[in-house]
Amino acid sequence: MDDVIQAKVATIEKCLKRIQEEASHDWKNNFTHQDALLLNLERACQAAIDCALHIVRKKHLGLPKITREAFDLLNNAGIIDSPISENMKKMVGFRNLAVHDYATLNLDILEAILTRKLTVFSSFCKTVINLSL
Repeated sequence: MDDVIQAKVATIEKCLKRIQEEASHDWKNNFTHQDALLLNLERACQAAIDCALHIVRKKHLGLPKITREAFDLLNNAGIIDSPISENMKKMVGFRNLAVHDYATLNLDILEAILTRKLTVFSSFCKTVINLSL
C-alpha cells in the first residue's frame, strides 16, 4: 500500500465524517455550518486531486494540463471507471467555484452534493487504496 495514497484516503474519510456531522445540523440557516461543510468538501476534493496526481505521476500516465484531467488519465488507464471520473471532475469544478467564487455559491447545489454525490469519494477511495505503484 502506498503511503501517500493511504494518507490522502484517510484525509478524505476524515472530511466525509465531518461533513456528515455538520450536515446533521440546520446548516441552511447557519453560516458557520455552511462554512464547515464547504471547508471539508474542499479538503476532500483537494485530497482526491492530490491522490490522483500522485498516481498519474507514479504510473507515468501523462501530464494533465488542468487538474481534472488527472481523473481522465486514471480512467483511460483503467484505474477508475467513467462514472467515478466524471463525478470527481464535477467535484473539482464545485471546489473551484467554492474557493474562487464563494459569493455566488448555490446552496441547492451543495444540498444535492450532500444528499446524492458524496459517495463518489468513497468509491474513489475504495478503488485506489490498494493500488500498487
